[in-house]
Amino acid sequence: MELDKDLLARQEARALAKGAKNAQLRLRTFSQAQLDAVCQAVAKAFYDHAVELAELAVRETGFGNAEDKITKNRFASRRVWEAVADMKTVGVLKEDEENKLWEVAVPKGVIAAIVPSTNPTSTICYKAIIALKAGNAIVFSPHPKALSCTLRAVKIVAQAAEAAGAPAGSVGCLTIPSMDGTRELMGAKEVNLILATGGPAMVKSAYSSGKPAIGVGAGNGPAYIHSSADVSLALKQIMTSKTFDNGTVCASEQSIIVEKTMEDRVRQEAKRQGFYFMSTDEAGKLAKLLFRPNGTLSPEVVGRNALALAKMAGFPVPHDTKVLVAREEEAGPTRPYSMEKLCPVLAFYVMESEDAVLRKVVEVLTHEGAGHTFAIHATDMAVIRKFALEVPVSRFLVNTPAALGGIGAATHLFPALTLGCGSVGGSSSSNNISPMDLLDIRRVAWGIQEQEHQTQPNDLVEIITAKILERLHKPDKL
Repeated sequence: MELDKDLLARQEARALAKGAKNAQLRLRTFSQAQLDAVCQAVAKAFYDHAVELAELAVRETGFGNAEDKITKNRFASRRVWEAVADMKTVGVLKEDEENKLWEVAVPKGVIAAIVPSTNPTSTICYKAIIALKAGNAIVFSPHPKALSCTLRAVKIVAQAAEAAGAPAGSVGCLTIPSMDGTRELMGAKEVNLILATGGPAMVKSAYSSGKPAIGVGAGNGPAYIHSSADVSLALKQIMTSKTFDNGTVCASEQSIIVEKTMEDRVRQEAKRQGFYFMSTDEAGKLAKLLFRPNGTLSPEVVGRNALALAKMAGFPVPHDTKVLVAREEEAGPTRPYSMEKLCPVLAFYVMESEDAVLRKVVEVLTHEGAGHTFAIHATDMAVIRKFALEVPVSRFLVNTPAALGGIGAATHLFPALTLGCGSVGGSSSSNNISPMDLLDIRRVAWGIQEQEHQTQPNDLVEIITAKILERLHKPDKL
């Protein structure tokens, strides 16, 4: 008798969750040196297969390009390992002898991890390293469009981890892509945390599972080119970011915003560098391809280069075109260019003043992308400070390609492929997710004043009150 695919997926999810739980009970006893050895082995094995995995991902999904996916894979292995290598994640993390407080690391347990089709291999290595570094087991749920490359990546990681001493089951993956299977995994009693990177529906499902979850919101970051910026460099950085893996990094810029006095200067330099400003008719043709009737981004445009997009829309562009740009004025559900576009397409806003730019930035992010990323190109510290205090994002990037700066490749942010958006973006964290987000902290606290056994309740109240009053008169001690 042939069993139903969804039933098989659910059964597989249960088995993987149980296996991961058994593995994690052993992992939680590992020393720091043992966990580090496992993570280092994973990073090295993945780095050695970076080219193979990148080419496999492009062939299977059609998203992005192999050269940049190789860079992503190397970033997710070597760069992430370098960032966590000296991080303490086992035992007592901190001893405050003066205040008699200890902080003890406690692994979350079993992590269910959702894998996006745009970064199907690099996400595996990154999430495996940060999970294992914190003493957790991890089970992946692949995207159906990226099943083969995801399974290959997980096999490389799991084999390396086990060869370095990790118990079998420490790294697992569903082999039957199914929403039923994914829901079963997220809801399994053995799973302690969900690490959700993917589309809005999947992230919402993770938060609705009844389990603690770290999810991400949509990226829709504007880039403001201020009058104090080096315009040529700013546009070069935006170009680098927006064409990296054909725009599939969620931190990449989605619009350029300038003041009216800067419009001609920015347009001329942008055209010189390969930005193509579409006519109203051309922008209308492309807009019809960008989003499906239900408002979601069409997978047909994700990760395609500018020449392919123009050809699909039916209009010619110069052969050296790298990014397509549409003039825009508003932000909202009827304005496709005001939304996240995971391809080299940008909106272009022109405002009358700096204050109008700030209002437009907030308007765009409030519509979509709140809590994620904003980029400013400026040397005027006053305007940087002004915007930093007002723009509702978790990553405020200055003079850097947003795709690379946001993930920590071109900044000193933690190198990550899961970018929290904070409460304003509907996320439980605003961090670039690291091993420290996958630990609980047990706090060991000593009483601040010893009492004799005969102390009466009223005496105790007086002592506590006196202590509070003492501290109120010493605010530096609070």
